[in-house]
Amino acid sequence: MGIGYGASDEQLEKQIGCVKYTLFCFNIVAWMIATALFALTVWLRAEPGFNDWLRILDAQSFYIGVYVLIGVSIIMMAVSFLGCLSALMENTLALFVFIGTQLFGFVALVAGSAVTMQYSTIHSSLQPLLNVSLRRFVSTSEYTYSNYVLTMIQENIGCCGASGPWDYLDLRQPLPSSCRDTVSGNAFFNGCVDELTWFFEGKTGWIVALAMTLAMLNVICGTMSFVLVQAVKKEEEQASNYRR
Repeated sequence: MGIGYGASDEQLEKQIGCVKYTLFCFNIVAWMIATALFALTVWLRAEPGFNDWLRILDAQSFYIGVYVLIGVSIIMMAVSFLGCLSALMENTLALFVFIGTQLFGFVALVAGSAVTMQYSTIHSSLQPLLNVSLRRFVSTSEYTYSNYVLTMIQENIGCCGASGPWDYLDLRQPLPSSCRDTVSGNAFFNGCVDELTWFFEGKTGWIVALAMTLAMLNVICGTMSFVLVQAVKKEEEQASNYRR
């Protein structure tokens, strides 16, 4: 009976070691992804030209989700170290705290990704904001500033008006040369609302992908931490029974 108990105890110890070091490795990967997410979100927020476009178009609500992801990525970088320490120390209280932070991280990352997509994809809340701003510039295109903004956007993106060249006709404005392809001379068919949205969507695609990958890792690390807690408790019970 003593031999059987010793073999069982040794097997449990090996299982704990396997879970512990696997969890440690997952936390290192999570730290790397959180660091990459932080770097990308800060870069997107600090990019001068991109920031200027959003300011001119009164669409800075685009940054709401970015701010959430910046904050969560900082927390997740710190939490990854807690996960490493709690796993190596096999401290059940620290592991329970870590499980709570993983749950919070998952919810916050999904929420931040959802808000980011809500302000950077087709049929999102971003498009009505862009439509209002662009139609305002088209309606006042005879003024220097409005003409400058429209020229900058239409030439760089390859678009015309808010929803298409007919915006100029509806608002009784002449069709500018920046609305025409320099090679064919034909007016750009797509409006700037859709083209700008596709442009913003390309900017946020990698960020949302990283955030969702980190959220998946939160689930994995939280589950493994719970398994480790149960294994450590079982080991403590076996040790207590053996002493009796």
